[in-house]
Amino acid sequence: MIYKNLSATKLIELSLKRYETSLSKDGALVAMSGRFTGRAAKDKYIVRDANSEKQVDWGTVNQPINSQQFTQLKTKVLEILDGNDRDSFEVESSVGADPRYAMPLVVRTELAYQALFSQIMFREPIPQYSGNPLLEPFYVYVAPSAKADPDADGTHSETFIGINFTTREIVIGGTKYCGEIKKSIFTVMNYYLPQLNVMTMHASANTGDNGKSAVFFGLSGTGKTTLSADATRHLIGDDEHGWSDEGVFNFEGGCYAKAIKLSPKAEPEIWAACHQFGTVLENVVMDTDTHTIDFDSEKITENTRAAYPIATIANHHPTACAGEPTAIVMLACDAFGVLPPVAKLSPEQAMFYFLSGYTAKVAGTEAGITEPQSTFSACFGGPFMVLHPTRYAELLAERIRRSGADCYLVNTGWWKGAYGVGERMPIAMSRRIVNAAISGELASVPFETDPVFGFQVPTALSGIDSANLKMVNTWQDKNAYNTQLLKLAKMFLDNFKKYEGKVSDSLKQAGPKLPEMVQSGEKLAVV
Repeated sequence: MIYKNLSATKLIELSLKRYETSLSKDGALVAMSGRFTGRAAKDKYIVRDANSEKQVDWGTVNQPINSQQFTQLKTKVLEILDGNDRDSFEVESSVGADPRYAMPLVVRTELAYQALFSQIMFREPIPQYSGNPLLEPFYVYVAPSAKADPDADGTHSETFIGINFTTREIVIGGTKYCGEIKKSIFTVMNYYLPQLNVMTMHASANTGDNGKSAVFFGLSGTGKTTLSADATRHLIGDDEHGWSDEGVFNFEGGCYAKAIKLSPKAEPEIWAACHQFGTVLENVVMDTDTHTIDFDSEKITENTRAAYPIATIANHHPTACAGEPTAIVMLACDAFGVLPPVAKLSPEQAMFYFLSGYTAKVAGTEAGITEPQSTFSACFGGPFMVLHPTRYAELLAERIRRSGADCYLVNTGWWKGAYGVGERMPIAMSRRIVNAAISGELASVPFETDPVFGFQVPTALSGIDSANLKMVNTWQDKNAYNTQLLKLAKMFLDNFKKYEGKVSDSLKQAGPKLPEMVQSGEKLAVV
């Protein structure tokens, strides 16, 4: 039987009745995704055919399969969803808050709680779509119990996420992780909207009473959700947005926030959302007797998640659309502890750091990591970018020129030393910096040029000790700082070599510059 467009309450009831989930003492639905507690990045495929051949940036991220292989995978999923002894759950919705760029969406799932997740994350159905052929309805079929046969289906494993832009379908099997549903649709929007001259962004956004917005780029764990959820501003969205000639708009109707070490003091809006009926908590640890959630525990995974309707955030923007941004903030969790708390970027530097998409993994987050490891994910969302990264960078440059937005790089990672020695940057300090960037206050303070990275670092900002704005001042071991500084600068340059011949000379020059004294084996003097 296909249950269509059930209420959230009914989906929760059926999910509990079917033993898919448990209920926290506050009424949130607690789900375990099993073996996969994150995306199966190596198991995502795109059908390579006449329509997609010249559009997609093929490679290890966008792996090709043919139409026949996709059909085989779809058959496996539908055999489960259409089984005589099976129930499935269908949700009609849409993606894109701006009706000019909205796409109808139908998600059909094997599990009731995944239907609830889809209902939370996507938007209400559109009375009628724009009529643009690029935005015709898309269909998603999800059956975690479906398994691929790698030899017969051309996959790496039994798990698969397949996207077919010609038939406008997605099939997901072998994983219960809800993020696959959300991110597969984001991938679809990253394919179609740039063809309509809309910049697609793995970013959060908020707006003030003046209608002007601010955009926060960043990879997982950098603070996109936390820093955009500000009680003094209206939240447009926490993760996926478009930027058109008219302004910024959210793709989604919900938030999918990282919940590890969630704090009621630092993140009161998100904390409240996680303690209410209708929220889906994924892979969080719950006491089996009291049904109390332990948000600090990493027993199951560090990647614990909470999905809740954006309307539960008291100051959310009702239309999820706002004007062009006055500030663009690029967030980096720098575990090397050398990027300043904030740096002002020129338009060329903004493109450089956007294409770099830097953050760092730290020891303990993945097996085998014993020291900080740099992660460069193009456009702060490489796994979801279907076109070549330079296409998105060109759109960003065009948008910056049109809007005149100020661009900043903000380090939400470590200071006073690298990971293991120093401390995590205080959220309150990052908030103060972000607020100053959005208000325009930060643009008017005095700056000095960083001798290696070349960006502008403020020398004073009210509410923050001036000494702390220059990262070297926070380190006790200055030689260790120099070592880490040059190590990270070289990583940026090495990563950017893949864009040789694809970007302008001025853009290549916007990155770090290793001093001649370093190239000859001498040490960089601390300044």
